[in-house]
Formats: sequence, C-alpha cells, structure tokens
Amino acid sequence: MTRKALVPILVAVLALPGPGLGDGGSGSPPPPSAGSEVDGSAHPIDCPLHQAGVDPRGMRPFAETEKWIEYLDKPERASWQKPDEVVRALALGGSEKVADVGAGSGYFTFRLAKALPGGRVYATDVDPEMVRHVHRRVMTEHVPNVDVALARSDDPGIPPGTDVAFVCDVIHHVAQREAWLEKGFEELRPGGRLVVIEFKEGRLPQGPPEAVKIPKAKLIAMIEAAGFELASDDPSLLPYQTFLTFRKPAPRSP
Repeated sequence: MTRKALVPILVAVLALPGPGLGDGGSGSPPPPSAGSEVDGSAHPIDCPLHQAGVDPRGMRPFAETEKWIEYLDKPERASWQKPDEVVRALALGGSEKVADVGAGSGYFTFRLAKALPGGRVYATDVDPEMVRHVHRRVMTEHVPNVDVALARSDDPGIPPGTDVAFVCDVIHHVAQREAWLEKGFEELRPGGRLVVIEFKEGRLPQGPPEAVKIPKAKLIAMIEAAGFELASDDPSLLPYQTFLTFRKPAPRSP
C-alpha cells in the first residue's frame, strides 16, 4: 500500500490498496450543512489532531480524502464484511468500553456506538485524515459516545480500562508487531477481550496479496506470545476472514 511511514495501520477495516491522494489543505473540516449545527454543550470541540500536535498544513484536502473514504464504505463491502453480524458476534452488553483500533473511515465505529447505548467507543488510527473524518462525523451527527484519537505506529492507543479491543484487518500492516501487541496487552483491562479479524490464506476475491497475509497459526502464536489467551476461533462467521477472540488473563491471587 503506497502510503507514508505510518501506513502500517492506515486502513483499519480493509486491506486493499487505495487511490493515491495528494497532500495539502487547510486541515479544518468544512462547516456543517444547514440543519447539522454542532451543539457545543453536548459535544465540546476538542480536536484530537490538535491534542496530538498535528500541523494541519501538511494534511490532504478533505475532498480528496473523501475519495478514499467512499472506497472503504462502498455498500457492496457489507456482503462479505458482514458488519452487523460481526457486531452481534461481539456479544456486547451495551455498557462496555470498546476500542476500535485502526478505525479508518469509522466503518465499524458508528455501528459499535449504536450497540453501546450505555458504553463508549474509542476510535483510534494513525492516519490524521481518517481521524479528522471520524471526529467530524461525531460532531456533526451528534454521536455522544465516541471519542477519537490519533494513534502511533508502535501503540494501538487503547485507553486504560478498555473492555474490548476490536482490531479488523490491521495487524498485517503493523511493522513492530511484537511491541504493538505488548503495548495493547498493557492497556487492556484484566479479563478484557482482544478481537482480531484478518484475511484467510489462499486466493480470495477480497484482501491483500498472499505475501502480506499472516497465517492463522502464526497470528495466534504471535498474540499469545504477547500474553493473551485464545478464547475462541470462529472460522465460519466471515467468508474471507478469520474471527479470533483472545482474553487478557486476570491476575492470579497470591
């Protein structure tokens, strides 16, 4: 995938190459359309890019970023990504704290938010343009239970106390996988779940080149080496992807 140095986790939800996008732009999302004014009392404007010290002058124009977002969110993707089935498979109670790691365009972020009326979603990504897009949707659509943050290439950015870390088509992009997984293990609460979706091996109509994929046995061993325990493996939920659930063991009593 032709991206900048942080590209390893650029697309949280799809591992296909995207269109080349130029740099530049004001870095500020366009104002909301009529009838979509932001209620500052309900959604205090606390820009995640400003918090991370990102210089907006180096960002791509929002209109160009939207071309890539449109590609990620194309309706036909639902036929094989099965987002509603995936969210149901998470078996959320509705009050959990869930991290959508490598959230990309927010494909799963806003579905998770609807499933968590008493909980919270933390959407993280290393791509500033995607973070800006998700944050803009949160503000203009008045979504009260989503926080957005810019992550680092060596840290998935899971807030302490998170119950579930959801990681869809991300790990095969990560360069420093061992450190990245170990950091995620530290951040997830004891007893919390790590849910990993990655593309299956073999020639498939969707997904990255075969050389980029991580064999399932290697993927499981890698995650277990970080301290997680495999809780379940559902190979039939998705046609082209594995669906693995791990748990962070609770501390043993002395």
